[in-house]
This record gives sequence, C-alpha cells and structure tokens, in this order.
Amino acid sequence: MPKDRRSPGPAPRPIPAGLDEVDLELVRLLTADGRMPNNALAEATGIAPSTCLARVRALRDRGVIRGFHADVDLAALGRPLQAMVAIRIGADSRDEIDRFRAMVPRLPGVLSLFHVSGANDYLLHVAAESPDALRDFVLDHLTADPAVVHAETSLIFEHVRT
Repeated sequence: MPKDRRSPGPAPRPIPAGLDEVDLELVRLLTADGRMPNNALAEATGIAPSTCLARVRALRDRGVIRGFHADVDLAALGRPLQAMVAIRIGADSRDEIDRFRAMVPRLPGVLSLFHVSGANDYLLHVAAESPDALRDFVLDHLTADPAVVHAETSLIFEHVRT
C-alpha cells in the first residue's frame, strides 16, 4: 500500500489536550473497574506505582475523573422496574424550568436526569418497585407538575453497561 493512503477502518481518535496514551489507558481501566488497585493499574500501563498514583491524582484534580461509583443491583434493593420517562416542558419562564430541573433529581426513584434536544426536553431514568409504583410516580410527581405538558414512559427491558 502506498505511504500516502490509509488502511481501511475508523480514523484514529485524537488525544484530548493535556492527556497522553497512559492517561487514557488509566481512565479506561478505572472506568471498567473503579476499585482496581494502584499496583495493578501501574503494571497494566507499564509505569511505576508512584507515577501511577500521581497520574490518577492529577486526573482527579483536573476533573477528568470526577468520582468512583458503585454499580448497584436495583432489584436487590426492591426496585426491579426501570424506565425512561420523556418529559416535555410547557413553561415559558426560566424560573419555572429551573424549579423543575432542581426538583426532579430529589424525587424518589430518579437515577438520572438528562436535558436533551428534540421534541422532548428531559429524559428521566427511574427505578420503581412495581408497575403500579411507576404509574403513581409519573402521575403524582410529573404529570401533576404545572411545568409538564407531556410525559411518555418507556420500560427498560435490559441495560448493558459499556
């Protein structure tokens, strides 16, 4: 193959400014297992444990790594039913939208809130004890809210983490 032609396949991804291949590998490894010990991280990336510790600390200080989270079995906590609820806001007032946005993450069963583009304004990832509890949540907390003009619930059959 001539030197000026690339092989088929995806284009190489650019490295974000201020990060190198070792940083990206540390982030990849910690994303897969946030409890991976420093010695194992160092060995997997080919750097000294002290260097590894300093790099992970720098990634946290710079906000690249924002925290470490537990992968919780919601069914074991009595909330086996998960859904995405699409919300359309009808409020014209920024204060009303800000009130809704601040209130929703504090509602029982809300796992995540996404502000999205398109026909809907927000997606809520929720977990509930039962279909009845999910229905009550949507009716009591979402459709009863004066800012909400539409709520559409989609059940989650399977969630695969990448």
